[in-house]
Order: sequence, then C-alpha cells, then structure tokens
Amino acid sequence: MNISVELTFSPLQDDFEEHIINFIKKLRASGLTILENPLSTQVFGSYDSVMAVLNSEIKIAFELMDKGLLYIKIVKSDRSDYESNF
Repeated sequence: MNISVELTFSPLQDDFEEHIINFIKKLRASGLTILENPLSTQVFGSYDSVMAVLNSEIKIAFELMDKGLLYIKIVKSDRSDYESNF
C-alpha cells in the first residue's frame, strides 16, 4: 500500500531554520520520493517505508529542539505524479 504524507514542521524557537533544514535533509537522504514547497514537505512511498523513516526522524527532530509542532496529513495513495488540470 502506497501513501502520500504532507508535513509542516514548525519549531517554536528562535533557531527554527536550522531544525527545519536538518529535518528535510534527513528526509532527502532516506531514498523516498520527496517534494518540497515553501509551506510543506511531501513524502511518498510504501506505508511501511514512509512510516519507519518518519517515526525515526520525527523523534530525532523533537529531541533536538525545545518546543515545536508537526502537522501531518496522510493520504492512502501515491500522489507524487499529481498535476493540476487548470
């Protein structure tokens, strides 16, 4: 089963950029399909692969910061090839 996950990571501290950049770099190195835009990062792949990477990397990211939010949306399908038709 493939999934698409949209993540919005928001460390609630002054050095937030460093935490976001490190988190995205770890996701890029995972071998999963990653798409980025100014508001979120999208991760695509098999459920087990995506969730294993997210479980590990979210824990590490949270341990490295004082306070933060992570918004997650999960869709049951691989939407990596989506193109708008308008």
